[in-house]
Amino acid sequence: MNEAEEISLLIGNIYDASLDSALWPDAFDGIRDFLGGSTASLISQDVIAKTVEIHFMLGHDREFVDLYLEKYFKINPLLPTAMFFDIEQRHVFLDVLPREEFCRTRFAREWVVPQGICDLVLSNLEKSPTGCTSLIAMRRMDHGFFDDDIRRRFSLIVPHVRRALLIGKVIDVHKVKAAALADSLDTLASGMFIVDATGRIVHANASGYALLAEANAVRAPSGRLGASDPAADQVLLDIFTAAGGGDAALGKKGIAVPIMARDDQRYVAHVLPLTSGARRKAGVSYGAVAAVFIRKAAIDLLSPPVAIAQQFQLTPAELRVLFSIVEIGGVSEVAEVLGIAEATVKTHLQRLFQKTGTGRQADLVKLVAGYCLAP
Repeated sequence: MNEAEEISLLIGNIYDASLDSALWPDAFDGIRDFLGGSTASLISQDVIAKTVEIHFMLGHDREFVDLYLEKYFKINPLLPTAMFFDIEQRHVFLDVLPREEFCRTRFAREWVVPQGICDLVLSNLEKSPTGCTSLIAMRRMDHGFFDDDIRRRFSLIVPHVRRALLIGKVIDVHKVKAAALADSLDTLASGMFIVDATGRIVHANASGYALLAEANAVRAPSGRLGASDPAADQVLLDIFTAAGGGDAALGKKGIAVPIMARDDQRYVAHVLPLTSGARRKAGVSYGAVAAVFIRKAAIDLLSPPVAIAQQFQLTPAELRVLFSIVEIGGVSEVAEVLGIAEATVKTHLQRLFQKTGTGRQADLVKLVAGYCLAP
């Protein structure tokens, strides 16, 4: 199987999993194989509430998965720095901190190194004001480091995993019969439209018809689905045309199309191709190439780490020390966890005091708490 065939099959499995969550383990096994990696994980972490949800963590012994859940995610130095990473950007160890510095951290010494892990590549698929959901692949020494070709492969699949996750979240069901997609989603709160390559609507659910009746965010001149926002309308038409070429042809197009309604409310459209995998049955049945899900967009808010860093012009190192002080406590404990000298921690602390106008560690804790509790 050549790469084009391999990625086409993999993307098809990923999109099928958006309709049937039971298919995700096989999809992630395929992701790991495609990347030649030792592990493949999907993890949601909240840096403020200090909670973690492991959706998938293939390739790690159960012991290390449990240890991560119990304590190590709280001292993972990739957070809160990862909160600054844009959606879909590919990152490696060096984007967070130098490899030598990372290896001195307690997280690396006690969780990464014992597993023989030597390399990592990650990308944020979703961000919230307090956390992020990340796709992560790691390699052990016996597999060697990720090369440029594998990093390229990682970038190829990231947008498709993100689209599948967003659509799965929109439909919010455990399993949908792909061959009877319209009937399965008729009661969905979000507007759902099944369209052909020209955007002609071949089916819509009740919420979709309600959106068309409002003619606020979307409309259907001559039966073709379009957005009231001219820019979004052109984007949607381009997506429908591309969807006819299959899953891989869609690429990064239309993962989350922003639509500005006539009353200035914001909506977002997610497009699921129906030309491959189990979804192809639905596409053939309706003479369609894509299913479009439209709903009101959530308000974008800055995360507390980002807001604090921007407000006080903090460096990544200062931010790591700040949140370590909040989570762990004293200078000696922070130094041990971060793998740096106590004198270095004290230097960062003095700079934090100067930049934030505080004078005690307790004041720093109150400052962070204030940002976390702000509406």
